[in-house]
Amino acid sequence: MRADLISLSNAAPASTGVTLSLFRGMTLCLLAGLLAGCSSFSLNPLDWWGDDEVNPPKELQAITEQVNLRSLWRVNVGNGQGDNYTEITPVVSADRIYAASENGTVVAVERESGDVLWRTRLDDPITGGVGAGDGLVLVGTERAELVALDAQTGELLFQAPVSSEVLSPPQTDGNVVVAQTVDGKLIAVDRDSGEQRWIYETTLPPLTLRGTSKPVITNSGSVIAGFSNGTLVSVSAEDGVWRWEERVAVPEGEYDIDRVIDVDGDLLLDGNRILASSYQGNLMAFDVASGRIVWGIEASSYHGLDRGFGNIYYCDDRSHVVAVRDNTDDVVWENDDLEYRSITAPTAISNYVAVADLEGYVHLISQIDGSIVGRIRVGDAGVRSNLIASDGRLYAFGNGGTLTALSLE
Repeated sequence: MRADLISLSNAAPASTGVTLSLFRGMTLCLLAGLLAGCSSFSLNPLDWWGDDEVNPPKELQAITEQVNLRSLWRVNVGNGQGDNYTEITPVVSADRIYAASENGTVVAVERESGDVLWRTRLDDPITGGVGAGDGLVLVGTERAELVALDAQTGELLFQAPVSSEVLSPPQTDGNVVVAQTVDGKLIAVDRDSGEQRWIYETTLPPLTLRGTSKPVITNSGSVIAGFSNGTLVSVSAEDGVWRWEERVAVPEGEYDIDRVIDVDGDLLLDGNRILASSYQGNLMAFDVASGRIVWGIEASSYHGLDRGFGNIYYCDDRSHVVAVRDNTDDVVWENDDLEYRSITAPTAISNYVAVADLEGYVHLISQIDGSIVGRIRVGDAGVRSNLIASDGRLYAFGNGGTLTALSLE
């Protein structure tokens, strides 16, 4: 889970990620002291102040393999996620896949062969990425900069200062580049110059999870983003003018830890609907144009969503994979075989749902009955970033920096 504990609303304002990193480090040291050492620190907020031992990950059981996952190629991408608990996710664009690592390495890889087309090294640690579109490759840095590279050559095009760390992939519509920062802001810069065009700001609660959802730019010219206060907001991509705001969850409970309701998982754009999930809250669908609630169920998730076979798929805060019949509250199936294994968001591919876990295993789950029907290990450092599905292939980016292409046979 992306769950450094941060308290931005109580911290002094920061113009760069340096101050935020220092504050985050102090917070982690305090937590480590309270929990008698970093080795016992749990990334699940449910365990932060509990009296019981941290929930151990469930041991993997033998499966009846119905589909074979085969590694096609592997590419090294720097130090992967590094030690800063980032969640840097590759992106597919046309015939390439772009990936980045925490130590500043960005690569372009030819999807079919795995050949590295270019490799660029930035000076600053990368914390958010990767976005791609309109000839750009986009990442965010720990030192509060939005960086754009030329998608064909890897050449640096601009570095735009923003208010704090960018923890999710920046997005572009060819006119503006939009990034969400960890201090609760949505910032747009000019696609060509990097000059700031507009900024939208929300108020953060006292406690949040470390992470932000990826902004979505719709065909109707709006930017939709989820925030740590449990809201989903739509603004104009052209000028940042507010269009609508709705709650995915309402904070409940006496203590701040009980009131954490971050919308951290990537949003799912499905036609004229936008779907979002929140931690300790709900899974909701909203009308893109008006923000009107069109469907919702109670669920706790800090992951993104996917859909297929008439179902909506999500992973809850116990690493259960759940299939819910779209537009109903009917649970089609729930798989708890990977309980507490810190799995990634579900990724639908062919007849399956794919997830990866903390030990580096990629699992294929049947969309029909929820049983695990395929498995492969892509590395022993674990996988934190979401799996990518494209043209019948899966791409897994291990925490140690290995990008792997997988075929389903």
